[in-house]
Amino acid sequence: MSTKDARVELLQGTLDLLILRTLLAGPVHGHAIAKCIERSSSDVLQVEQGSLYPALHRLIKRGWIAAEDGTSENNRRAKFYRLTPRGKKQLTIETSKWDRLSSAIARILRPQTERTG
Repeated sequence: MSTKDARVELLQGTLDLLILRTLLAGPVHGHAIAKCIERSSSDVLQVEQGSLYPALHRLIKRGWIAAEDGTSENNRRAKFYRLTPRGKKQLTIETSKWDRLSSAIARILRPQTERTG
């Protein structure tokens, strides 16, 4: 995953979290997952195929998502990914972890004296 201007290394698991969140809306194929993440981030985040498909396979292996063959909107064969009940539970856990992490980082980057004054 990268920004348009410079390569950004995201924390491990961030793409997994974004994929799980995207699939909460319902089953979609890989290309649509990438486009949804890009669109939702106002095109700041770009998901490369070389990152997306290994992440999808990792999530399948963990039982957090499942894949089924289907036909895309342009009549091509595609694999559609969906969130499993286990994945839905994991999304809640991972979102909570992300909230704690981002809050802790914000406290370091903007110490209390800077935030109030």
